[in-house]
Amino acid sequence: MALIVSDKMKFLLHGHDTIQCAYFLRPELDTGINFEWLSTEKERLRQSKSRDPMHINLGGTSFLLHPYGSSSGFPFVISNQDFKIEFGEFNNPSFFVTFPSEALWRESAEVLHSKFLDWANGLGFMAYQHESLSRVDFSFDYQIPEIDFNEDSFVSVSSKDSQHRDNGKVQTFMFGKGDIVLRVYDKTAEINQKSQKTWFFGLWGCEENVWRIEWQVRKNALKEHGIRTFNQLKERQDALLSYLAGNHDSLRIQGMDNNRSRWQLHPLWVDLQTRIKDQDLGDIEKELDSASTLEERRYRIAVSIYGYMKRLAAIQCLLNDDFMRSEDETFSDMRHWVSMVSEPCTWESEVEKRATEMRLGKWS
Repeated sequence: MALIVSDKMKFLLHGHDTIQCAYFLRPELDTGINFEWLSTEKERLRQSKSRDPMHINLGGTSFLLHPYGSSSGFPFVISNQDFKIEFGEFNNPSFFVTFPSEALWRESAEVLHSKFLDWANGLGFMAYQHESLSRVDFSFDYQIPEIDFNEDSFVSVSSKDSQHRDNGKVQTFMFGKGDIVLRVYDKTAEINQKSQKTWFFGLWGCEENVWRIEWQVRKNALKEHGIRTFNQLKERQDALLSYLAGNHDSLRIQGMDNNRSRWQLHPLWVDLQTRIKDQDLGDIEKELDSASTLEERRYRIAVSIYGYMKRLAAIQCLLNDDFMRSEDETFSDMRHWVSMVSEPCTWESEVEKRATEMRLGKWS
């Protein structure tokens, strides 16, 4: 349930938004991955100059094989709705896994970690040392109709800061670079302008004025707080978050004192610290499911199509010197113009291809 922080602010959600982890696995006897075949298929994709990945099955799980390796030296990159996996036959670590935002809001980090290990174990790979977390993003979402703070309201250990504006309106405050980065930003604007993660609207129960407080914490800072494995993340993330929101960064009400750290804490930050202290972030109830995600995307597509219909109607009015074009007439016009560009011979294969890609997490 969303709780009221004040008359102006309402808490909505908290959780992990991205996690990256290195896995140290070696094959026991024969591995279930045919690296020679993968190399051939990847090269075929690359030579075709197609940007589209190839659907493959590894260990009974569907993936998209991408026609490139990773910038960190892994020759193969595969992905689906749960993971992006970078790996190679001779790499150490052998696997580097990114657990994306949508998967983490659908399932817990522990479940996804177990899913990956079950898949790898099924292919004959066994751990010879514990996994090593490389990045964890912690997020807290609040509905704030109108912000009453600016960059000078933040007190941070980080010496580097920046902000991003759109049409003169601040959308992002960012502090730090490297091991710990704090971003406080307009999440609804980011969704509408960039990420298109409209499924958050269903989780929030609203579609506007949502600001996210997000820490991106990388390997060295995680290790400093005794966090390397997923078990340690579950056990010690509360202490890490208490440090981040208590010692590393804070939001203050600007005062006259020259020592900004003595300024009164902003009510938003008081609520944030209280939630970190009182709640177990490892047991967040997930509400996101595949059906609701698809329904949300379908609705957004309908909104886009309706917008294009208005444009088409306006064009028809200009061409025909008409005052107005009805919805029914515009539907008819659209059907005509779509028929002009349709390719019936490829319809089924293209729909099947897109359905497979969406099922495996590729939406663009």
